[in-house]
Amino acid sequence: MSKLVSPLLAAALIVGSLAASNVAHAFMRDDTVARQAMPSNVITVATQKKQPKAKFQRRKVRIETNERPGTIIIDTQRKFLYFIEGNGKATRYGVGVGREGFGWAGTVKVGRKAEWPDWRPPASMIAREKRKGRIIPRYVKGGINNPLGARALYLHKGGRDTIYRIHGTNQPWTIGLNMSSGCIRMMNKDVKHLYKRAPIGAKVIVIGPNSRNASRIYNERGIDILATLFRN
Repeated sequence: MSKLVSPLLAAALIVGSLAASNVAHAFMRDDTVARQAMPSNVITVATQKKQPKAKFQRRKVRIETNERPGTIIIDTQRKFLYFIEGNGKATRYGVGVGREGFGWAGTVKVGRKAEWPDWRPPASMIAREKRKGRIIPRYVKGGINNPLGARALYLHKGGRDTIYRIHGTNQPWTIGLNMSSGCIRMMNKDVKHLYKRAPIGAKVIVIGPNSRNASRIYNERGIDILATLFRN
């Protein structure tokens, strides 16, 4: 049999390659563009080769802080989230944070939690994206293609929703980058891990983009190698 690829098969391969390329390019756009219409198998192909840097993988670390166990500290400059465990230990996760102009700082609480949350973008986001020529839906059902990923922890202050969340993402390569509209992104496997450990009411400290006063809140003392190897 001839080893040459038939013209019809070659054309199909080219079309498929272009389609995957276009999907990958679409994923590099801002997270406010909904992609719920994309088949999950196409999404998987487009994202397999795009993963965060190794330093943003989950680690057990040694830490100095006066914050109580169960507190969440987010350093948006370093792109790390710490879950304080006590006895000088913490779990460190890589995160994605707000792009330029969307960074923020403050102390809030986890007011609500949801698994595979629906996404209802605020009116201000819809209007802002419309001015850029991007039309986004008012509602996206929870699932693999939802921008909020597998879990969401809703951040409240004074009993009110801040509109900011700690949530998963269907764009894992954005971990370690300034890409969001102020929310804190985590890999889905990490947000699931945090979700099980952080209760409603947990204190969340967000250190702003300039890391001002970070050293007053915490000091990381390096990776706890044995704890990382045997983490759960």
